[in-house]
Amino acid sequence: MTRTNGTTAGSPEGRGAEAYGGSTHTDAQAMAQPGAPTKARAKTHAQSHVRPHATARAGKAAPGVPVLGPRALNRATLERQHLLRRSAALTATEAVGHLVGLQAQNVKPPYYALAARLEGFCPGDLSTAMADRAVVRIVTLRSTIHTHTADDALSLRPLVQAARDRELHAFRKGLVGVDLERLAVISRELVEAEPRTMKQLREELLAEWPDADPFALSVAARCGLPLVQVTPRGLWGRSGQVALTTAEHWLGRPAEPTPAPDATVLRYLAAFGPASVKDTQTWAGLTRLREAFERLRPRLVTFRDEKGVELFDLPDAPRPDADTPAPPRLLPEFDNLLLAHADRSRVVPAALKGRTWAGNQAYRALLVDGFLAGVWRQDGNVLTVEPFGRLTKGQRDEVVGEAERMLRVMSGDGSYDIRFGTVTG
Repeated sequence: MTRTNGTTAGSPEGRGAEAYGGSTHTDAQAMAQPGAPTKARAKTHAQSHVRPHATARAGKAAPGVPVLGPRALNRATLERQHLLRRSAALTATEAVGHLVGLQAQNVKPPYYALAARLEGFCPGDLSTAMADRAVVRIVTLRSTIHTHTADDALSLRPLVQAARDRELHAFRKGLVGVDLERLAVISRELVEAEPRTMKQLREELLAEWPDADPFALSVAARCGLPLVQVTPRGLWGRSGQVALTTAEHWLGRPAEPTPAPDATVLRYLAAFGPASVKDTQTWAGLTRLREAFERLRPRLVTFRDEKGVELFDLPDAPRPDADTPAPPRLLPEFDNLLLAHADRSRVVPAALKGRTWAGNQAYRALLVDGFLAGVWRQDGNVLTVEPFGRLTKGQRDEVVGEAERMLRVMSGDGSYDIRFGTVTG
C-alpha cells in the first residue's frame, strides 16, 4: 500500500443521474438548499469545520422539553445507520430493509453504502440478492431510483403514487388527447410481455399517440406504473441497459393496497431519527405527514432541536452520548444519510452545505468525527481523499485505515494506493 500527497482538481468521475426513462428529478436537486454554494468544491475551509464544536445552549426550545444539539442528533442517527459501529448481524437484504432503501440513481452507490455499514460485506451479497429478486431497483422516494427489498417495492411505491401523479401535471401540455389510464394499460401489457427499454416503450406509445410529446409519454409511463429495472442491470461487475417491467410481474405477486404512512414514519425514525415532520417529508418526497405524526404521538417521545423545532422519536431507539467516538466513514455519492432531513446540520456543517454536489453530479462524502469533512474518489486501486480542512495525524491515520478497508472490500486483495489531495476550484 502506498500513501502519497497531491493536489487534484476533483472531477466528479461522471457521477450524474442515471437515465430512467424520462426521470424528471434527481437527488442533486434535493441536496440543493437555500443559501448553499453553487460550486461543489470551493477553497478549503478552516479546520474547525472538520471537527465541529460541541452543542451550544438550547435557544428557543420550549421549557421542560429535552433539547438535542447537532452532535447528539449526529450520534443518534449514525448509530441507527450502522455508521458508529458496523453491523455484523444484518444480511445485505436485511440492511436494505432497515434503511428503507438505498439511493441508487447510479448503479454502484448501494454497494458502497453497505460496505460502509456492514462487517463482512462483499459486493456479491447484494448482487446475489438482486439476481434472486429479493431486492430491486425502482423509483420511489423523492421520485428517485432506490434499491428496495421486494416487500418495500410493492408497498412503498403505492404510498408515493400520489406524488408521482402530481409530478405528471408538469407535462400535461405534451399529453393533450392522451388517455392516461389507457396509456398505463398499454404500457403494462408491453413491458410484461417482455422487458423493454424506455426508448422501445416510447416508440410503441408514439404509434398510438403520434401528436403527443415523446418525452411526456415516457414520463407518463414512468409515473403511472411501478417499473423496475430488470437484471443484469444493477448486478456487481455486470453491464446492461435499462430494461423495464412492472414490479408485480418481476416479483410474481401483486402490489399492496395504498397504505397509511404511519408504519413508514416509524421505520424512518428507526433509521434516521430523531426527526421532525419536515425532515420526514423531505426524505419521502411527500407532504401532509403531520396527521400521521399526531396519530402516532402517544407512541413516540419528543425533543426539540436548538432552533426549537419539535423532533419525534421511538422511545427505545438508541441515543448515544454526544461525545461517543465516531470513526471516519467513506460514503457513496447521494447517500441517504445526506438527504434524509430538511435540516442537515446533524451531518453537514453549515459552512459545507452544497460541497458534495455540483449540478446533477455528486461527490462521495468523507465523514470525520461523524460530520462531513471532505470528499473522495476511487480510480481502480487508487483511492484519493480530499479533506475540506486540515486533519490531525490521528484523524489522518484513521482515514487511511478506513480507506484500506474500503479498497479490500470493493477491489479485493492486491496492491493499492491511498492518496491525499487538496480541494481546489
